[in-house]
Amino acid sequence: MTAREQRERPDQGGWSRRGVLAGLLGAPVLLLAACDDDNGSRAGGSGSGGTAPGGGTSSAPRTSVAKITVTPAAGAANAAFGSPVKVTVAAGTLGSVKVADAAGKAVEGEMSADSTSWTSTGTLASGTEYTVAVTATDADKLEADANTTFTTATPANTFVGYFTPENGSTVGVGMPVSINFNKPITDRKAVQQAITVIAEPGVEIVGHWFSSTRLDFRPQEYWAKGTEVTLKLRLKDVEGAKGTFGTQSKDVGFAIGRSQTSVADLGARKLTVTTDGQVTAVYAISGGAPEHRTWGGKMVISEQFQQTKMDSTTVGLGDEYNIPDVPHAQRLTTSGTFIHGNYWSSPSIFGSQNTSHGCIGLQDAKGGEDANTNGYRFYKSSMTGDVVEVVNSGDRTVEPSNGLNGWNMSWSDWKAGSAT
Repeated sequence: MTAREQRERPDQGGWSRRGVLAGLLGAPVLLLAACDDDNGSRAGGSGSGGTAPGGGTSSAPRTSVAKITVTPAAGAANAAFGSPVKVTVAAGTLGSVKVADAAGKAVEGEMSADSTSWTSTGTLASGTEYTVAVTATDADKLEADANTTFTTATPANTFVGYFTPENGSTVGVGMPVSINFNKPITDRKAVQQAITVIAEPGVEIVGHWFSSTRLDFRPQEYWAKGTEVTLKLRLKDVEGAKGTFGTQSKDVGFAIGRSQTSVADLGARKLTVTTDGQVTAVYAISGGAPEHRTWGGKMVISEQFQQTKMDSTTVGLGDEYNIPDVPHAQRLTTSGTFIHGNYWSSPSIFGSQNTSHGCIGLQDAKGGEDANTNGYRFYKSSMTGDVVEVVNSGDRTVEPSNGLNGWNMSWSDWKAGSAT
């Protein structure tokens, strides 16, 4: 056998060396085919029965079909604070809804009977950012959620109420709560409902509108001494007039001191002071002359001045007087009636003649430093909120709105001026 014949002769197994090599090259194809399952699907594919490398069943994640809608929309920068927050869900039911400001204060709301909608019932504050967190589930109990934020608008037009008396003050038994607004109020009911006055011991307190800019509160009778009174202003975002909103949310507290009332009898020209039920002083006075009579009625001391200037031109009386240093002046009306010390008139007029331009005068000393004068004594015994009732003046009763003088109105008339 030649060498060539020997190389080309098949071996005993019937394969040439070239055939063995071809068989080895075909082996990988057979190995790949062995990875197919009996159904012809690839592992990890979509066919049933597929197995993941770890041996578990593999499937695409399922998501809820519930669709949540929140109004105001996410990211809203000028949402209407007078409108409610609304949450709805389609193809599902709501689970929880929470609306809160940055401090965590929640806004109350109500869920519909079928749990497909929620509407806020609490009020939103202006210029405030709110977060909304919602969960819902669909028919397959798969959960969806929504987390959004929005910010309410800040009103362009606002109003405030300036109140009397001041927080923390102690005042007399005749002091009403008086609020003067810097803008006319057209929705008096809404504004009055946002203001509460309470007292301890408790007593009925009613508001009365004197005008579109003034609202006073008082009980039927003078306050009892020692009463603690609280004014609660909740005017923030209350629409007092079209497009005009309040800004205040605060409490104001004051106390009623000892009970002191005085009667200025201009017929007898004397002032009788009663403190806690006992007459404590009687002073000789001089009231308005016949051509300038003093108003009659109950007047509340609203301001006190150790010394002040009085100029007749400011009250429409020309140049009849101009006194730069009137001592111990206490205001009784807005129009300019005072009870004050008088050092420029003869001492003989007090208790005998009415000579003033409408004020009530007590003998006093220039500079107001003489503690032995009646003007000094009465001033030192008085406080804002004390009542001075003028009788026998020969003039008509003062208008209830002229100063803090609503006590000159019957209780039924007072209550008729309430918007609530």
